[in-house]
Amino acid sequence: MAEEVKVSKVEKKKEGFLKRAAGKFSKYFKDVKNELKRVIWPTRSQLINNTITVLILCFIVGVLIWLFDLGFGALSSLIY
Repeated sequence: MAEEVKVSKVEKKKEGFLKRAAGKFSKYFKDVKNELKRVIWPTRSQLINNTITVLILCFIVGVLIWLFDLGFGALSSLIY
């Protein structure tokens, strides 16, 4: 079993900015790759159903906003 060598802060400072930044950069992308392996991707039918649901709800909300705008416009014209 390999023993981990603890690196002191002084040794890290000697390492150099670019080397530390490159290490952090590569670690980030390794972590992203590992997380993407864990993602449960939707099936094609789930994707289609969810897309249709979102489009229908967007249409309904748009119609409601339009109706409220129409109503408030009529109210403001009565008041003024």
